[in-house]
Amino acid sequence: MQQYRPQGFTMLPPVVKNLLIINALFFLAMIVLDSSFQYDLGPLFALHYPGSHDFGVWQFVTYMFMHGGFYHILLNMFALWMFGNTLENVWGGKRFLNYYLITGIGAGLVQVMVAYIRIAALKTGLSPEDLQLIYTEGYDVLQRGMNYQNEAMAAINIIINTQTVGASGAVFGILLAFGMMFPNSVIYIYFAIPIKAKYFVMLYGAFELYSGIANSTGDDVAHFAHLGGMVFGFFLIQYWKKKGTLY
Repeated sequence: MQQYRPQGFTMLPPVVKNLLIINALFFLAMIVLDSSFQYDLGPLFALHYPGSHDFGVWQFVTYMFMHGGFYHILLNMFALWMFGNTLENVWGGKRFLNYYLITGIGAGLVQVMVAYIRIAALKTGLSPEDLQLIYTEGYDVLQRGMNYQNEAMAAINIIINTQTVGASGAVFGILLAFGMMFPNSVIYIYFAIPIKAKYFVMLYGAFELYSGIANSTGDDVAHFAHLGGMVFGFFLIQYWKKKGTLY
């Protein structure tokens, strides 16, 4: 049984190292621009629902480099460092970067797809005028710290006019890849509880699925985006296996 111990920061391969630097620079830019100039990068670079006030197709890439707070970026970058360096050393920089971007973009696509399904379920009984009102005025309503009294309209407004940020989709793809390629490696949860990588991935995936379906009030975590990163990662790895180019 192999115990997994990540390499030190000084031994990081180039793509992981540059991803850590780029994410840190984006986070620093967010803080400086907001505190010094009251300019929010979120409307430009975070992922928004298509048709919303701030949607741009480039956001399927840029949202991966935006984070909602210090602990958000800390956890994502820790996981990128912990598992990404091993995968890049096995795959090489080009393949690892392709995998990272594909799983991250895939996570964003799944997030938008789930939002579309939820909107379709919620809009039953609403008039076309109600929906048009959300698209044209809903963003400004939320900016004023308000929302619609109609529960369905309020829920749709939140889906359409809130943003998704973070590298979590790509990170979950990396976690899935590590669990598939090194299934019996032992990971220490909280640096104390040993568990094989394959079981850790399965348990984490099951938790994300449960949390996404539960859709608890106040839970602003994009659980289905996390699952989307894992799903895209799974099929990409299966494709490489079929071609005989995984290693």
